[in-house]
Amino acid sequence: MRVRDIFSMASRSVRGNRLRTGLTVAIIAFGIMALVGILTAIDSMKASVFSSFSNMGANTFSIRNREMFFMGNGDVQSGNKKKKVKQSNQRLPIRYSEARAFKERNNFPDVVSLSFTAGTSTVYKDDKKTNPNVRVIGGDENYLDVSNYELSEGRNFNALDLSSGRNVAILGQDVIKKLFGNSKNVLDNTIRVGDVRYRVIGILATKGNGSAFSADNVVITTVNNARRVFGHDDISYQISIKVNDIKQMDAAVGEATGLFRQVRHLNLNETDNFVINKSDDLAQMLYSTLGNITAVAIVIGFITLVGSAIGLMNIMLVAVAERTREIGVSKALGATSRVVRLQFIFEAIIISISGGLLGAMLGMIAGNLVSLLLHSSFIIPWLWIFVGMALCAIVGLASGVYPAAKAARLSPIVALRYE
Repeated sequence: MRVRDIFSMASRSVRGNRLRTGLTVAIIAFGIMALVGILTAIDSMKASVFSSFSNMGANTFSIRNREMFFMGNGDVQSGNKKKKVKQSNQRLPIRYSEARAFKERNNFPDVVSLSFTAGTSTVYKDDKKTNPNVRVIGGDENYLDVSNYELSEGRNFNALDLSSGRNVAILGQDVIKKLFGNSKNVLDNTIRVGDVRYRVIGILATKGNGSAFSADNVVITTVNNARRVFGHDDISYQISIKVNDIKQMDAAVGEATGLFRQVRHLNLNETDNFVINKSDDLAQMLYSTLGNITAVAIVIGFITLVGSAIGLMNIMLVAVAERTREIGVSKALGATSRVVRLQFIFEAIIISISGGLLGAMLGMIAGNLVSLLLHSSFIIPWLWIFVGMALCAIVGLASGVYPAAKAARLSPIVALRYE
């Protein structure tokens, strides 16, 4: 008997036992869905993380305090200054005077920006208000350039804005949509951040969403204004540097490290009390964390597949017992042990592959729900789908070998007498 005929017999047998086949397919599909779904979600998070930090630019790096969270210095407290918090001597904040000294003494062909994130706040316009998660950032004249922001309308900060620290602001698109809707009357209008009123002088072009925050959900004012309104004694400023040529990145990092060590009066035998981060370093740090989650997901998926294999083998053994007389008739009509063995192996593989296909589709859909939440692109995890299908084929083969061998060893006379 040809292999094609044996496969056709196995397919008819699988279709003839729909309940048993459906339950087995569901067990395998659940395992593959968990594996593919988790790994697709992790791929979505990785893509979103790199998309977020790529907004900063591949030719930029920053100098910051070791204890400074990249999300900022805290929450805006309605324009009131925060109480002083004691800092560790080994984790000194970057003072405004140090940041200014670095900018003034820097001679490398690059662009330097001083900034700090005051925190998050609710922004008001008449009877409208935003959620309390709008980031309030104080920056200088170079902040937009270094952070890869572009103006769609209005202007950047001028010398008078920076020196006087007057209440002017540049708004992101998310804030504009929430407060002004489709109105074109935005420039020179006033908004309120906490208890402080600001005049809008610029509108940022859309930059897009990232992993943990939207780059458009911001209010940017001058660094002197942010110091005056939202400042406290323990602010740690961030120095961002954008090199003109990416080939000069390593040289710029070395130059910046040496200069800032001088600014902070560090001796040759003292270690750096600040950190320098490239935009992709933070992404890589989060990437490695997600890598650990990937390993855990693979272990969970493997355990689930082992359980599926045991369930499939038990069901195939039950099928052998139920179809003992059928096997006897087949052997009496001339079917060889090889034919019976291949038929049961094919049945196990068909069931496992069917479960794998269903699980892969469901896992891809479930994983891309994370992409939808993170506003990242739809992902088709071809690698994980291929791995999942290969595992299903292996599970089907391994689960079908013993029941098939048991069926092939049955004597036709004993099988025909089986009740």
